[in-house]
Amino acid sequence: MRRVDVGRLGLTLAAPVLAVLVAVGLTTLVLLAVGDPVSTTWGTILDAGADPRSVALTLSSATTYYLSAVAVAIGFRMGLFNIGVDGQYRLAAFVAALVAGSVSLPAPLHVGLAIVVAALVGAMWASIAGLLKVTRGVSEVISTIMLNAIATSLVAFLLREFRSPVLGANNIGTEPIPASGRVPGLPLVPGTPERVYGLVVLAVAVGIGYAVLVDRTRFGFDLRAAGGSQSAAVASGVDVRRMVVSAMLLSGGVAGLVGLPELLGASYTYSQTFPAGLGFTGIAIALLGRNHPVGIALGALLWAYLDVSANPLQILAGVSSEIVEIMKGITVLAVVVAYEVVRRHRLAREQRQVARELTAGARTPEQVPA
Repeated sequence: MRRVDVGRLGLTLAAPVLAVLVAVGLTTLVLLAVGDPVSTTWGTILDAGADPRSVALTLSSATTYYLSAVAVAIGFRMGLFNIGVDGQYRLAAFVAALVAGSVSLPAPLHVGLAIVVAALVGAMWASIAGLLKVTRGVSEVISTIMLNAIATSLVAFLLREFRSPVLGANNIGTEPIPASGRVPGLPLVPGTPERVYGLVVLAVAVGIGYAVLVDRTRFGFDLRAAGGSQSAAVASGVDVRRMVVSAMLLSGGVAGLVGLPELLGASYTYSQTFPAGLGFTGIAIALLGRNHPVGIALGALLWAYLDVSANPLQILAGVSSEIVEIMKGITVLAVVVAYEVVRRHRLAREQRQVARELTAGARTPEQVPA
């Protein structure tokens, strides 16, 4: 039996616990500073977890957030900062809506076509930044920011060209997707008619695939090696340029799926009111979850839970819903700080342990044979 390092385990658990305590403490100070009721605010937030409808809404939102965060995390594991997830998923959702709304296929094929199209479009759009980086040395941060702006303008232009008149004068959108291309919700939460996005299954599959690919394959090892030190990766035979393009393709492919739970499970058309900003939320959740599939899932659930709590806070507690955004920002900062504090403490602990072992193993002059 492998012996459990209690100290190491304690340090691992200390980071999230410390982050939560710091986030709660700072948020409480903000509430006191503005004169909002502290106990009522926290009570309302905690009570939201007992409402079946709120739980279902949380799971639906977390589905979308999880896909966005995994897309960002793939880039992070390679040392790439893919800020373009927002543009990638919006362009992918638009093209998928056009294709799915213009064909008639059996249900599984129809849904599968929309998923494949969205993933391909997202990967294609992200590959532009990857190719610019390896061929011209353009930072992916700059290129993906610019590509976000281009994608937003391109979608706005194409939406007017391919709009459907069925949404009325105040809104425009693509042709509605037929019933065969829609994914019905799942009654996962008893006690409420509210259903969870059916593509929560897709999010779970993506999470499992991400975990296996990054941690259990040669490609994942090369990805992590290149992200840790490109010079060391090159010395060990890893083609870093190829890994950069591959990572951007994978990241963009997952990013293309971000809008599908909403598109195929709720709106059935891409319109001017389609959700925006999910890519930037994914960055925060990936940081919160430390790029780990389980950590990202917990971060997505927390983010979605806070979103769902915003309305009850405003209605029942009389607290501005903006306090939720403050909580999110404080939580991300607290996590970053807490993990850095724990990392430094762990490093110092390991250095002391190595020093003790070297001292214990050193031989005194009397012990050296003549």
